[in-house]
Amino acid sequence: MTHMFVPGPVDVAPEVLAAQAKPMLPHRSKDFEAIFRSTEERAKKLFYTEYRVFQAASSGSGMQEAGIRNFVQKDVLSCVNGAFAQRWNDVAVANGKNADKIEVEFGEAITPDMLRDALKKKHYEAVTIVHNETSTGVENPLADLCKVVQEVSPDTLILVDAVSSLGGVKIEMDKLGVDFLLTSSQKCLALPPGLALAAASDRAMKKAESVENRGWYFDLLLMEKHRIKDSTPMTPVMPLIFALDLQLDCILAEGLDARFARHQAMSKKVQDWAIAHGMEPLAKPEYRSKTVVTVKNELKWDISALNKFLQARGMRIANGYGKIKDLTYRVATMGETSMADIDALLEAMEDFMKQA
Repeated sequence: MTHMFVPGPVDVAPEVLAAQAKPMLPHRSKDFEAIFRSTEERAKKLFYTEYRVFQAASSGSGMQEAGIRNFVQKDVLSCVNGAFAQRWNDVAVANGKNADKIEVEFGEAITPDMLRDALKKKHYEAVTIVHNETSTGVENPLADLCKVVQEVSPDTLILVDAVSSLGGVKIEMDKLGVDFLLTSSQKCLALPPGLALAAASDRAMKKAESVENRGWYFDLLLMEKHRIKDSTPMTPVMPLIFALDLQLDCILAEGLDARFARHQAMSKKVQDWAIAHGMEPLAKPEYRSKTVVTVKNELKWDISALNKFLQARGMRIANGYGKIKDLTYRVATMGETSMADIDALLEAMEDFMKQA
């Protein structure tokens, strides 16, 4: 078995994989509705919210589209500092919205001053922020960005993509004033891909009532109508709900603070190792991700050759992504990965350096 140090899909515990093989249930049955209700109630703890959490059969990108279609009639501001932040802007444009953007170089963070300047120039219904940019290993200063929105344009909704951080980093949705917070199953939650989770505030849901052409599959008002009856409008991805049911127990048994500390310690170990071996992380120290380390490939490694070497030892890392694909490589420190796993990887990478 290969241990994947890639930023999703990540390795899934055997017992969680096995949970998907439970016998199917009628999705309108009381038996399944009880599981669905229970997964939502426990998921709220991950989101640090008292609001609703939707469980949808899609990737995180589907919930990016849901955020745009439900909460924006016309004007949205995209904070773009990486490939997935750009994707959210692309989604907005593809859905016919007036999507302006703040854009910085890959590896940089969106700063409060940038956001403040943009919000003073024009009013937006919503602003989209990627909390943890998977392509660059940059964690945007979400708390500071939320404060700026609330100070300058308090009726602007705050939409946040936490696909590669929720479950590995503490994001206090209600305390921060985030209106829509989305993630997907295959990263820090350490589940197979195919399930998206998203929490929405009451004021966001109220805004959706006035937005036309929300579509059908991702109409959150339709989802809400069914959610309050512990159900979904369409057939849910039942095997992944079964897996989520077990994995939430495992996550909460570890303890959220302990889980967050583990992710941070692992990422720092990889960052420090890279620096010690002559390769700087792409992100500045104050903005470095706690779940994925994007490293400048300053030693000009052949990442394909490195992965061939690592796979012989049952490991795999990721190359760069998007326009920095050939300039970087990425090591994920998320999910059920342990410090012992990280130590084994770094030892193997040192052996590769010796024979390179």
